[in-house]
Amino acid sequence: MSVSGIQDKVIVITGASGGIGEATAMLLAERGAQVVLGARRSDQLEAIANRIEKSGGKAAYLVTDVKRSEDLSNLVQLASEKFGKLDVLINNAGFMPMSPLDDMRVEEWEDMIDINIKGVLYGIAAALPTFRNQGSGHFINIASTAAYRILPNMSVYAGTKLAVRAISEGLRQEAGDKLRVTIVSPGFTNTPGSTHSDALEAIKDPEMKAKLEAYQNIGLSPYSIAKAIAFAIEQPHDVDVSEIVVRPTAQG
Repeated sequence: MSVSGIQDKVIVITGASGGIGEATAMLLAERGAQVVLGARRSDQLEAIANRIEKSGGKAAYLVTDVKRSEDLSNLVQLASEKFGKLDVLINNAGFMPMSPLDDMRVEEWEDMIDINIKGVLYGIAAALPTFRNQGSGHFINIASTAAYRILPNMSVYAGTKLAVRAISEGLRQEAGDKLRVTIVSPGFTNTPGSTHSDALEAIKDPEMKAKLEAYQNIGLSPYSIAKAIAFAIEQPHDVDVSEIVVRPTAQG
């Protein structure tokens, strides 16, 4: 509970009801952070918060849909009201269906844009004024290895994650010497039930689904990504870890 740089930090996490978000919440709380959890599933948020508190940690939660800017504002406000400050915002919530562009799954494209891009922007808009007023703060935005290597059937998803990289890098350059900005890009991660990358549930194309099922044998634990996030957070204030890519050694 005494890890330098994480103890007593107030950390907001979106997409916190499963997968990478849940693993990150548990790990950071174990290391002494006060975590504020946002996601759409209230029962799972409550269960995770209870587990943290029963283990001696501190947690709060709020049902949050990152498609709604006011939900992000309320989540940030909860952190300030409950714990008196906000040190880190982890924009983790995401959506990862895959299909050929020929399938014309326009609604899925719109969901990816709304969640993966606009959701990150809404998080930035909610937290940036607080960070400026405090004179400190850390954004951690979850991208993907899809932002580095474009594959068929992932065009729109890759485009949204490229956008996250671009927005994050622009934010880093605008942030000045008081704020930190980190991009964490996971490779294939086994996150059953996660809104971030439970790809199999989101994919309608049978051939693509079969290919991804084969990847499950090599997928990382979400705790591998959580440890990368913790590494970025625990650095001294004058150290900005700009980008971390974490992928299975077997991933091409």
